[in-house]
Amino acid sequence: MPAEWQPHAATWMAWPHDDEQWIGMLEPVRQEFTALVRAIASDETVDLLVADEESASDASARLGGSAVRLHLVPHQDLWLRDSGPIFVARGAEVALVDWDFNGWGNKYPAGLDDEIPTHVAGLLGGVSLFHPGLVMEGGSLEVDGAGLAMTTRQCLLSPERNPGVSEATLEAALGRFLGISRVIWLDNGLEGDHTDGHIDTLTRFANATTIVTSVCRDTSDPNHDTLAANLEVLRRAVSAGHSRFSIVELPVPTGRVEFHGERLPLTYANFYLTNLSVLVPVYGTREDAAALEILGPLFPGRDVIGLPARALITGGGAFHCVTQQQPAGRLWRTS
Repeated sequence: MPAEWQPHAATWMAWPHDDEQWIGMLEPVRQEFTALVRAIASDETVDLLVADEESASDASARLGGSAVRLHLVPHQDLWLRDSGPIFVARGAEVALVDWDFNGWGNKYPAGLDDEIPTHVAGLLGGVSLFHPGLVMEGGSLEVDGAGLAMTTRQCLLSPERNPGVSEATLEAALGRFLGISRVIWLDNGLEGDHTDGHIDTLTRFANATTIVTSVCRDTSDPNHDTLAANLEVLRRAVSAGHSRFSIVELPVPTGRVEFHGERLPLTYANFYLTNLSVLVPVYGTREDAAALEILGPLFPGRDVIGLPARALITGGGAFHCVTQQQPAGRLWRTS
């Protein structure tokens, strides 16, 4: 599995479409989503799944003139990082891995979304699709492109995903299907995260020797101890080159932001790398400017851009959660 900073052929996304699911927030979510898609499409092609004719019409009206290709594919939700395929590369050849998707541990219906990798493989002309037979979400994995991955036990060892499956078995599957030779295991994620601690809300590789990780300064916040424990694990970790990482601390927004009585997992770590930019979710909080300033020097040659995500986060995720990169290369087909 290539690192996200390696060249992309395209980004795959899905248009928000269900107002009931968004609890009346569909219009502001679509406005934020439009800005995000346009920003990505200014750097690389966006392949956009639309669930129905209304979605196709709405997306076309808002995104006219952008480098966006629409594909009519039935689906339930827009979190393609988790429901979509993971792209893998062998030299210049690119194929897909189709992990099982069960709605983040059977929390939400996911029958249609579990079929998205098959649809994507078909849209790409029958590209090869590997089936590990395990539940895995893309947001639960962060890779450096050289065989090192980060994840959390809270997510991968959740009994509602792969009951009875051990760390060693999961590591072997990551090795076989994604080329992962070593895993850095953190324990837990943010309060209010429906995904059970996805790594892409917590900790990211900025490059092969640098990790940026979320921290919470407020000792009364439940996130404080969780993120402090993660930081200690990372300080002891070593890179693929067997040296200590440079660890950069990224604050989470202070204060408890709730939607319909549930805490939202606001985080700046859920940024997305395009070929030319770093797109960072911002929330109108006092930490927004500091987060952009911290991330700026970590990605030389890319523009670090903050875009609003206050509506999108009501669904539980932000920019990394709604994107899936297709690495550059020729598509591998067995037939």
